[in-house]
Amino acid sequence: MAKRRAKGDGSIWREGNSWRAAITLDGRRITKSFKTQTEGLAWKDEMKNQVKQGLTYNSTRLTLGQFLRDWLSIHKMSLTPMIGVRYEQIARDYIFPHIGKCKLKDLHIEQIEGLYQSLLKQGASVRTVHWVHAILHRSLKDAVKRGLVGFNAAHGARLPKLIQKEMEILNETEVLQLLIVAQRSHLEALLHVAVKTGMREGELLGLKWSDLDWNKGIIRVQRQVQRVKGRGMVFMRPKTKSSLRSIQLGDETVQILRKHLAQQNLDKALAGKRWKNNNLIFPSRVGTPQSPSNLLKEFKALLKQADLKKIRFHDLRHTSASLMLNHGVPVLIVSKILGHSKPSTTLDIYGHMIPIMQEGVASLMDELVTPIPVNIGKNVENAVISDKP
Repeated sequence: MAKRRAKGDGSIWREGNSWRAAITLDGRRITKSFKTQTEGLAWKDEMKNQVKQGLTYNSTRLTLGQFLRDWLSIHKMSLTPMIGVRYEQIARDYIFPHIGKCKLKDLHIEQIEGLYQSLLKQGASVRTVHWVHAILHRSLKDAVKRGLVGFNAAHGARLPKLIQKEMEILNETEVLQLLIVAQRSHLEALLHVAVKTGMREGELLGLKWSDLDWNKGIIRVQRQVQRVKGRGMVFMRPKTKSSLRSIQLGDETVQILRKHLAQQNLDKALAGKRWKNNNLIFPSRVGTPQSPSNLLKEFKALLKQADLKKIRFHDLRHTSASLMLNHGVPVLIVSKILGHSKPSTTLDIYGHMIPIMQEGVASLMDELVTPIPVNIGKNVENAVISDKP
């Protein structure tokens, strides 16, 4: 007597030169064709597993595009405005046109990896592919939690290696050249604070006078400014909890800020009604948040005047870190000043700069553990060690 198939076990049969598998879900039959019986059996087993994890018939009709549009509209509120806009742009340009019509339940890791390779061949950057992966992995993780699919198809997908752009830094002499030239510029105070604290550009441009404790010489990083498409310059919280920090300033830097405040009061008077009082330490000429593009233009002009190599403004952060690390400031302290979540992050980014200090460490270790030469006599040298008393 033939063994009766268990209810919900599904079925598979040959259909011409292909195989067709079927399962019943919520009283409705779902079928799919495959080239081989093995593929059909694998699909049937996979679908059964997903049903156990809460898969419904309605969710099997859901495409990635439909799900991702809803997911973005909901989760955009939990993202920073800049990241939210970036997610939407990446999905619109790189995900929807390629796999947006694919059923959510049919997504698999090979398809995801194929998308990444296809994007690279079409000229997308490695960083863009990493953005695509971040969106897919995060959204599909949520789809698993909601029972829309049984597994995250993007989990474990092979990604092209992201090669960090080589950082350019200024040495001490070059920093001095830059700051000397900046004495004739309204960027003088900004550059001093940038080099001496390693703050991110958005953090610098978001500083307010209320963040500065003149008596203690402490400045608090509590916000950043970022350009958001369609919204202009927007104030937002720093990127991580560890970015909310207090940094001690030197007396010279505090004095430069006092001079900067006096100059800013003159700028206010000259601007008159055009001045927008945002209480910013480093605003534009009329008090509004300073544009990063305008800042970069002026920064490059100063580099040229100082006869220095072209670097990004962000490289001043790297310069600051290198100066601190190469003058013996502990990694833990540098990490806190830079606003990293943990010292290991600082080491991952700047660890290659520390070997410059190894010569001094080598000499120190020589002094600590090199034995003092002892003149051993011939009798002792030729003695045989015996275990007899």
